[in-house]
Amino acid sequence: MAGATFGKNFSITSWVETGGNGIGVVIDGVPAGLALGENDIQAFMNRRRPTAACLFARRHENDFVTVNSGLEDGVTNGTPMAMTIINSAIKYKSAKRVTDRDNASRTAAGAVAAAILEKLGITFCSYVRSIGPVSIKYGNCSLDDLKNSPVNMPDAEASEKAVEYLKEIAAEKKTAGGVIEVIISGVPAGVGQPFFDKLDARLAAAVMSVDLAKGVEFGDGFATVDDRHSGGVTAGVSDSSEIVMRVAFAPTPLASTIQSAVDPEGNDTEIEVAEGAEITTVPRSVVVVESMAAVTLLDLLFENMHSKLDDIVGFYRD
Repeated sequence: MAGATFGKNFSITSWVETGGNGIGVVIDGVPAGLALGENDIQAFMNRRRPTAACLFARRHENDFVTVNSGLEDGVTNGTPMAMTIINSAIKYKSAKRVTDRDNASRTAAGAVAAAILEKLGITFCSYVRSIGPVSIKYGNCSLDDLKNSPVNMPDAEASEKAVEYLKEIAAEKKTAGGVIEVIISGVPAGVGQPFFDKLDARLAAAVMSVDLAKGVEFGDGFATVDDRHSGGVTAGVSDSSEIVMRVAFAPTPLASTIQSAVDPEGNDTEIEVAEGAEITTVPRSVVVVESMAAVTLLDLLFENMHSKLDDIVGFYRD
């Protein structure tokens, strides 16, 4: 089946099967000489882990990554980087969607892309802007609140309200959607192409491929008809200002049918899909959206390196 590969100059190929025993990704285009270890990638993966004490995370699971190729003594060697990911909740695979598990491979690839972008001074600030009817207030936001929030909100008051809201809908056996916001700083002007490979178009395609993503906007979104902030992208090309992107996620789908499963002791059991599903996937999807943005941006940066003759001459002759 086609469609498992994303990117041109920095490309990722994801492999995952709902009945398989693992997840993986192969990254082509990783330059040699990047200091990077499994622990660095694992730290990025851990951002997708639900907070154990939080009610919304009904499935407490971990993704463990192993780098199979592309690294030698903690430094990339320029060959394709292959990674295998084992999920601790694999015995519950009957209740997991393939696209949900695929988020782990996207995140592993994003860890590599983000590490390269950091060397270029490009950084990300990603968080949950809203869950259901609860939204953050920018005047109340801080990085400390973001680090301490079980729902990845930078506003402590909104975070508390969101948790209470999730408790209420959990009692009603409902789920919640929300909005993730990503702010990308340090992107130089001129990244992107003015026709089919516009920077915002490529970013939109990337994040809309994430499970349950249903809408995307840049800057003031639809409000830009009033000539407001375009979100760091003008005519499909970066303008050196911060890129602001928001992605809307639908609630987790539920079903009333009974599914066969295996409990932690290995005994056969039956559960409702709603029992295995999370009340909301939005907090866990923050790092996934950031990862797809990082992969896309790095791919276009590599493409931009050979779009002008002066750049090619400068690279090889200077």
